[in-house]
Amino acid sequence: MNLAVTLIAVAPLSLAGCMSSEPDLDLSTYVDETEPADVLYNQGLANLNAGNLKEAGRKFAAVDRQHPYSEFARKSMVMGAFTNYRQGNFDEAINSGKRYVALYPSSEDAAYAQYIVGLSYFKQIRDVTQDQKESRRAIEAMEEVENRWPESEYVEDARTKIRFARDQLAGKEMQIGRYYLERREFIAAAKRFRYVVENYSNTRHVEEALARLTETYYAMGLTSEAQTAAAVLGHNYPDSQWYKDSYALLQSRGLEPRENAGSWISQAGKLFGGA
Repeated sequence: MNLAVTLIAVAPLSLAGCMSSEPDLDLSTYVDETEPADVLYNQGLANLNAGNLKEAGRKFAAVDRQHPYSEFARKSMVMGAFTNYRQGNFDEAINSGKRYVALYPSSEDAAYAQYIVGLSYFKQIRDVTQDQKESRRAIEAMEEVENRWPESEYVEDARTKIRFARDQLAGKEMQIGRYYLERREFIAAAKRFRYVVENYSNTRHVEEALARLTETYYAMGLTSEAQTAAAVLGHNYPDSQWYKDSYALLQSRGLEPRENAGSWISQAGKLFGGA
């Protein structure tokens, strides 16, 4: 199938004598060929089903370009976003998805378009040793799916992606906290571990964060806080290896886990785990 717009160039005539050798172009020969919107759209679907993603994307783009604001253009926009996502063209998928939601926020496919935006950010999430801006953007995009279209079929997976992305953010905080702890920069380390406990209590990192707080406060001589961190850890995760290590650390100085009800750690402990 030819491109939607075909340019027909006129071959230059050979001119004799001292006449100019520049080609004489007849602009009337440029033809803007269009095809019906439904034909292009169905060709896009056929190529998509056949695995010809690049060609499918071209067909969907042609519908949007040749028949703007038509019903098939609306459908092609969201299918184009999906096709770009499948090809790993995440920036294009994000732009198309956002454009669709902006133009058709009440349509039946708006939730799907927003979901594609979230998936495109999610697929770009990096290891916790690297910047986590994609994790933050994935959370924002998926939370919009959850909040604006709570009955959509994409909400359950959106929540799963949010949990993973939040775990990544917590992991990044833990990585930085461990870095400071290894260098005996205890105040900076405690700040990071506290942030995880207060803001990412439903992630898998909270056990280690409490254990690291026990270790950090112990090293700073803040025994009451160290005992409280260990007590909250033991109350919520009694079988955790992190708790066993924290308990052993306190025992090495004749201390035991003991909760201080007035501590911020005790207040945070009421919001997660088994508390």
